Amino acid sequence: MSIHTEEKQYPNFINGKEVFSSSSEVIEVINPANTKDVVGYVQKSTEEDLNEAVQAAAAAQQKWKKLSGSERGQYLYAVADIMEKKIDEIAHYAMREMGKTLGETKGETMRGIAILRYYAGEGMRKVGDVIPSTDSDALMFTTRAPLGVVGVITPWNFPVAIPIWKMAPALIYGNTVVIKPATETAITCAKIIQCFQEANVPEGVINMVTGSGSVIGQGIATHPGIQAVTFTGSDGVGKRIGQQALARGAKYQLEMGGKNPVIVTNDADLDLAVDGTISGAFRSTGQKCTATSRVIVQSSVYEEFKEKLLAKTKELTVGNGEDSSTWMGPCANEGQLNTVLSYIEKGKEEGATLLYGGERLTEGELKDGYYVQPTIFENVNSKMTIAQEEIFGPVIALLKVESVEEALHIANDVEYGLSASIFTTNISSMLSFINEMDAGLVRINSESAGVELQAPFGGMKQSSSHSREQGEAAKEFFTAIKTVFVKG
Repeated sequence: MSIHTEEKQYPNFINGKEVFSSSSEVIEVINPANTKDVVGYVQKSTEEDLNEAVQAAAAAQQKWKKLSGSERGQYLYAVADIMEKKIDEIAHYAMREMGKTLGETKGETMRGIAILRYYAGEGMRKVGDVIPSTDSDALMFTTRAPLGVVGVITPWNFPVAIPIWKMAPALIYGNTVVIKPATETAITCAKIIQCFQEANVPEGVINMVTGSGSVIGQGIATHPGIQAVTFTGSDGVGKRIGQQALARGAKYQLEMGGKNPVIVTNDADLDLAVDGTISGAFRSTGQKCTATSRVIVQSSVYEEFKEKLLAKTKELTVGNGEDSSTWMGPCANEGQLNTVLSYIEKGKEEGATLLYGGERLTEGELKDGYYVQPTIFENVNSKMTIAQEEIFGPVIALLKVESVEEALHIANDVEYGLSASIFTTNISSMLSFINEMDAGLVRINSESAGVELQAPFGGMKQSSSHSREQGEAAKEFFTAIKTVFVKG
């Protein structure tokens, strides 16, 4: 395991230039796999810095929106080409900042490139419809107008994909962007912004301001010069941002928490179900909003499933993502590690049985990182805290049921509704799951985590503001419909 010694300071990016914060203060970014490894420093920005970025974005938007969709798309194609040449560099920084394995961050970077190319192509697709008018001498149709300046607030768990799947559609539809990335992964975002800079995207079209959520995040939500806010993160913060945006009449989009179930029926392929459960629950150390956290298993196959799950979980290797033998990395920061450990203790206190894991790992090279074992509980009921609240870590709660109907009732018995999965070979069970599961993403014989970039993504209930990201659905948030009536 290597320790990197460069400790570069990364500036904001405002109006086409790298700019240091007016505070002259920086925030240290460390590697959660080895806290002695300082990745670099990002700006501790002020309201003054944010105002400068918003002014630049507003000025640039007037020219940017006048470009054709094809012209805007050519810029996105160019950014994608530059990113492709820098896959290794970007993936390496994402790994050091967030803790995921290098294989995962390379895959995520490739996905970011694909998203850019997808939305570059959207610049050539239709943006409206012809509507019959009752007036035979008139033409009526719809077109779409950009919103203006879009504020983008992104989390640390997908430091490449989430910023791009918000920025790319915002840009292709004629908006300009001010982005505030999570400070834990702000250097990765800076590397992405450098690709926009090298692609000669016009000054002010894209701006990055780093800093605290209480200053820059709240500033984006309340700034009168920002017409729309798109946010991914915790439900508490998201709701505050939504309320602040609503109070001033700005459009907002929130993608928040999940408490995602997997149902395993008595006719399921258990090996497939185990593999899907482990990948969904423990990849990225469970730090996905779509991660599996509840596994609801019919009683007739419960013991067999449990034994297979335990056997495979015990084979997982935990360590630094730089090591090719590592399957699962650390929690992304100390606060998240402590949150996970506190939920594990809560599970024990409420009477759940700890089957495996549950401890912080501190031996050898792991002593300087935020590592926790993959953890499995059983004898869990749906009212326990670990079955109701999002943990955002590698913790599974096993629940035993007698029927698919009971499984569906328990699966829906939470405030969230982001993703859900069922493993079954019975078409009746599959259809019941599709029709009755209260989730924005339902998957059959596949893990709960993951969605293809061309498909709409978002949740039900408390998981989102009920708009959708990605795919063609992004057009609904990033544009306003304009109805045109032409009389000859």
